[in-house]
Amino acid sequence: MITTPPTGLSHEEAYELLLKHGENVLTAEKKENFIKKVLHVLSEPMFLLLLAAATIYFLLGEPRDGIIMLVFVLGIISIDVIQQWKTDKTLHALKDLSAPHITVIRSGKEETIPSAHLVPGDLMKIHEGVKIPADGLVVRAADLCVDESSLTGESAGVWKVTVDQAEPTKDYWRKDYCYAGTLVTQGSALLQVDQTGIHTEYGKIGLHVAEAPQEETPLQKQTGKLVKTSAYIAAALFLLVGIFTWMNIPDHPFGDRIVESILSGVTLAMAMIPEEFPVILIVFLSMGAWRLAKKQSLVRKLPSVETLGAVSALCVDKTGTLTLNQMTVDTLWTAAGEEQDLVEIMGLACETEAYDPMEKAMLSFVKSHGIPLAHLFEESRFICEYPFTNALKMMGHVWEHEGQILIAAKGSPESILEICDLTVEAREEALRKNREMSEQGLRIIAVATRTVESEAMIPAELTDNRLTLLGLVGLADPPRESVKSDIARCMKAGIRVMMITGDNGITAAAIAKKIGLPHGEEILTGDQLEAMSQEELQEAVKTVAIFSRVVPEHKMRIVQALKDNGEVVAMTGDGVNDAPALKYADIGIAMGKRGSEVSREAADLILLDDNFTTIVETVKDGRRIYDNIRKAVGYVFTIHIPIALASLLGPFLGIAPSALLLLPLHVVLLELIIDPTCSIVLERQPAETDLMERRPRNPQEKLLTARLLVKSTLQGLVIFGVSFGAYLNVLQGDLSRAALARSMGLAIIMLANLFLVQVNSSDSDFAFHSARRLVRDRVMWAVNLGTLFLLFLILYTPLATVLKLAALPLPLLLTALALAAASVLWYELVKLGKRLLQK
Repeated sequence: MITTPPTGLSHEEAYELLLKHGENVLTAEKKENFIKKVLHVLSEPMFLLLLAAATIYFLLGEPRDGIIMLVFVLGIISIDVIQQWKTDKTLHALKDLSAPHITVIRSGKEETIPSAHLVPGDLMKIHEGVKIPADGLVVRAADLCVDESSLTGESAGVWKVTVDQAEPTKDYWRKDYCYAGTLVTQGSALLQVDQTGIHTEYGKIGLHVAEAPQEETPLQKQTGKLVKTSAYIAAALFLLVGIFTWMNIPDHPFGDRIVESILSGVTLAMAMIPEEFPVILIVFLSMGAWRLAKKQSLVRKLPSVETLGAVSALCVDKTGTLTLNQMTVDTLWTAAGEEQDLVEIMGLACETEAYDPMEKAMLSFVKSHGIPLAHLFEESRFICEYPFTNALKMMGHVWEHEGQILIAAKGSPESILEICDLTVEAREEALRKNREMSEQGLRIIAVATRTVESEAMIPAELTDNRLTLLGLVGLADPPRESVKSDIARCMKAGIRVMMITGDNGITAAAIAKKIGLPHGEEILTGDQLEAMSQEELQEAVKTVAIFSRVVPEHKMRIVQALKDNGEVVAMTGDGVNDAPALKYADIGIAMGKRGSEVSREAADLILLDDNFTTIVETVKDGRRIYDNIRKAVGYVFTIHIPIALASLLGPFLGIAPSALLLLPLHVVLLELIIDPTCSIVLERQPAETDLMERRPRNPQEKLLTARLLVKSTLQGLVIFGVSFGAYLNVLQGDLSRAALARSMGLAIIMLANLFLVQVNSSDSDFAFHSARRLVRDRVMWAVNLGTLFLLFLILYTPLATVLKLAALPLPLLLTALALAAASVLWYELVKLGKRLLQK
């Protein structure tokens, strides 16, 4: 029973009902326990080593050192937990953005709300491609067909009628009722919400919506392998260093000798394990996804962020993506009768509840010609419909209009002309006009009609009719202003752009010419594609730039052919039938404005503004994110080399444990600097100037390539050589100078870290360019000044004694600064050499 007024619920009524019935969800979201998060962080090998080192300090009878170690452990745990919290917050915000939305009528106005906020009594509008979010009565319907297979198991679509048209039935599943979880495959309707959440049929039969388990991405597997490999090496070296330390201190009591040996081994193990790698991945990917969302590109699946940087083929719709999707009737050509007759029949052939941009443009044109829509739809009696199908590429409505039974049909000229009675001359004239209008970049729709004597004589199929051609309608959808420059950017970046359209090839070629699409004359039609084998298509897609008159099923074959050729494919789609192609593509991109909910669910990425520029910017950001992940991994590898080698070489050279360059305390201290640097500073790095001039990366390429490994190793060895050499030079074999020597070596590593971030921010740009790009970034300044402040604290305050350090005199401090700069900035000469070679 319909109880809601046509104006819908008021906002106050909706709010009260939401409090009463709860949100329209099947299962409440479970919040992860904070204690569990902390315990998960503590279970990491690095933290277990830190706790072991703190325990050893207490056993050595140095509780002060043990307490300091625990304070540092608390600091690092805080950083990790805060990063996880921020990541969870980011992912939750992204989840909210990607949550299903629905259009409702409230207080007499249409508005879009999250589906979770639907309440019984709401009037919600549904159309083709929408997954119905709640059970409801059909108030108004236009050609509404619903796939209820998720509930009934029956694959055939169910045609729905309104409540006042429904006939009494004993069937459980009603024709005047729509169910949550089912899919609108055709038409549109207005429903009055009856049941929500667990009270829907979907909820009653115990179907629970759960997120699919997240598999590890190739990047996660690579980093996990790196960490494990490092841990195995660390375990072997732990034993080796322990043995050397044992041999170096024969004069110590047995218990102290054991503890000191273990402590030296623990220091090295801590230095060897790059536990930052997993943190880098999750932080970079989640923050990257958040930044993309701000740019109108919503990432539904985090792993797709890393794939974006490898895209080499971009398959895009013409309408709404390359063009503005603001259709207007531009030109009319009348073949028979008056222009007014053509316009009126065109209106009758449209849906009364039009949601297609072309139909909206046509109805707007009808009104502008002085024909009220009420005269067409309210003063006429609708009899039946010939629905549009991809195979026919045309549709028709049968009306009793002005005392006559009329068939009003429209569709592609090729299809409509086949069922029209035309002389040879008239057909040639229509084809010539169609070609002429298409060459202007117009989308052409043919309009035809027939008068039937009685309802009994209405043919069962549209193709059984012989119609009279009234004329052609040319609709214009101009290209977006920025598309031409975006196509040029893609060409520079080595990305092929292909146009996929249901329009004819001539119209598509005209648009391609306007936007500067390379190989725009290479066109493959849907019929030609249908006749090809997969091998032939695989060869054809190497040069074809336009696929015209294709249906969604063809997209799957195009994607497969491109992937077989080794391309990384991004594919756009908006319809229900686009979902398989979107899932099969490496990156499925759904249209946020005009796309169906099913296509959005199948996609990796949702384009909130349906704009081609956003796709290009998203690919660029994908490259930036991957680039920064690689820089961060290289940075972590580089900075761990001097730490690990200093921990390893000291015992080998016979240096007493108390005089070593790095004690466990100092390794933890350096970790406090490394974590924020790699996961905050490097994540924020802007795109390099030549990023969109590079070829797409090979998706099979490893994160830590041989080239990056060599570069990081060389940089790490130089920093180690300079810092350890300076430490030995100050130490001069005198144990009383250990604190001063240690301060010298540690200061060089900490200051070198600041230079290393700037130098490694770009493989081609010089460090001062990178610094200039972030000169106004407060976070960058906070990290840099924070490092300098920390250095001041540990050298020039009472904390120095606690940390077994000593204040550096000004000459030594300036020497440390100069050596730190030299240990890193030499790589700027390598960049200069590369530039000269390129020139």
